[in-house]
Amino acid sequence: MSTDAPDDRPTAEQTPEAPERRPEPAGGASRAGAGVRTGVAKLGWTQREPGSRRFPRITRSTARPEGGGRAAGGDAPAPARQWPMLLVLSLVGLGLLLTALDIDFDVTRIGLLLVGAALLVGAGLRWWLPSVGMLAVRSRFTDLVTYTVLGVVIVVLALMQQPNPWLELPFLDRTLHFTVD
Repeated sequence: MSTDAPDDRPTAEQTPEAPERRPEPAGGASRAGAGVRTGVAKLGWTQREPGSRRFPRITRSTARPEGGGRAAGGDAPAPARQWPMLLVLSLVGLGLLLTALDIDFDVTRIGLLLVGAALLVGAGLRWWLPSVGMLAVRSRFTDLVTYTVLGVVIVVLALMQQPNPWLELPFLDRTLHFTVD
């Protein structure tokens, strides 16, 4: 082996120096962007370039939604851990079954009311329980707004179902007749 052969190991001139660690200010405050970097590291994302505020190009995992943990202990069977989601899905399934039976207009209306009520129950569970399992899809606020708005719209439309509506809202009635006629 020749001593004149180039070595693959970097020399002292080629080795980049590690950036100096600055002490963090007292009280947990830090310079701009530093808190984001630690949050990114906790998520399992790749590290950013030193001094960069951009997110990394490659991620290794995604964050779980707030409150997305198990609703029961890890030693409980799967249905018990996901009981909030199963409750909402059971109510929706029962409502859809009543709607599909199409026995009477009132049974169809009750089925649709049950679907809307299931979404409102989901919003209530998302609001009151700290951990709701797979019922948590996005942030708590987004889930609450989505479940509540969809639930209220379905309930109001079910109450306005023709013939013989249980609720009459004149401005919506005129809009409906304008679009249908």
